[in-house]
Amino acid sequence: MKKDIVVVGGGIVGLATAWQLLQKNPGLNITVLEKENALAKHQTGNNSGVIHSGLYYKPGSLKATNCIHGYNLLIEFCRTYDIPFDLCGKIVVATRKEEIPLLENLHKRGQQNGLTNLNWLKAEQLKEHEPHVNGVAGLLVPQTGIVDYKIVAEKLGQLIQEAGGEICLNEKVLEINPETSHIHIETNKKSHHSRLLINCAGLYSDKIARLTSSVNVKIIPFRGEYYKLVKEKEYLVKNLIYPVPDPNFPFLGVHFTRMMRGGVEAGPNAVLAFRREGYSKSQIQLGELAESLAWPGFQKVALKYWKTGFGEMYRSFSKAAFTKALQQLIPEIQQHDLTDGGAGVRAQACDRNGGLVDDFLILEEKQVINVCNAPSPAATSSLSIGETISGRAIKKL
Repeated sequence: MKKDIVVVGGGIVGLATAWQLLQKNPGLNITVLEKENALAKHQTGNNSGVIHSGLYYKPGSLKATNCIHGYNLLIEFCRTYDIPFDLCGKIVVATRKEEIPLLENLHKRGQQNGLTNLNWLKAEQLKEHEPHVNGVAGLLVPQTGIVDYKIVAEKLGQLIQEAGGEICLNEKVLEINPETSHIHIETNKKSHHSRLLINCAGLYSDKIARLTSSVNVKIIPFRGEYYKLVKEKEYLVKNLIYPVPDPNFPFLGVHFTRMMRGGVEAGPNAVLAFRREGYSKSQIQLGELAESLAWPGFQKVALKYWKTGFGEMYRSFSKAAFTKALQQLIPEIQQHDLTDGGAGVRAQACDRNGGLVDDFLILEEKQVINVCNAPSPAATSSLSIGETISGRAIKKL
């Protein structure tokens, strides 16, 4: 039977897209294809669980508009379906006077994005919110919160099926062939025929896109490794503590995050993963690693920012170096206060010219919509991204 829409990818963006389509068009015949044996196995299930406020993103960008709208949709969704969340707030800390102008710029950007109740904190006021933090100034962002995105994704999956949508697990897409009246999708299990395909394949989004289109970006996988505070030292962190971001690499910078499922994470670093789903140093896929290293854009990034990359790699192998980075925010932290945590892999699109694509990237063909870059804050933004994609999809049917 011909489907109306096939969504590739059972992460939170793919699920939110399918759900938004069914919310607005209940009669649609929609199938979600997921290659794993469960939903949310990769970026969605291995992220920090932060509900982002929209503080960091360029005003008017897809990240800014979708994050702010998505934030409101996510909070409403969690309240509607009794999903636990906590708007605990976070502080962004300047640990040196030289960082204060960057923090001021961040304050202005937040205001431009509609965050009206940001609070500037002097050094003594920082201690009122985080007694153990070290800093000369800070920015309190009360909108920021925490949630378990895996629970959100699982609820979306349930709602999709209740609305008549189909979710197919253990189905890996092998071929996609656009034809006159439909698009033919071949998986490891069976064939699907659909009027439209939406690619939300995350770490493999560029590979899925290249089955039908010419795409000038490649996904470069960056692994983020975390430690956890031992139970006895969790008191050192009340909520979320972030550093002032580096404008060149806004996704870098170790921070402290209280988790919805308990505990406090410290990290992450950001190192090249040796396979797209490489969650540890020992997980290597030579073909995928060679693809990353051979990509001209990655070579240019590596050449330009090799010192930054070396520092991240050094922290990956040296717990002492990782601890030293954390001590800039909380000087009391010691190596023995940290135990191995998890890791996530960020799907970062990189163009041929060495640009790390900063914004969400959604590319359209006649019968295909490709989500080719959806890093953080994609989880926070997912319901808004899904709304945006569903609007574009309906116009194509």
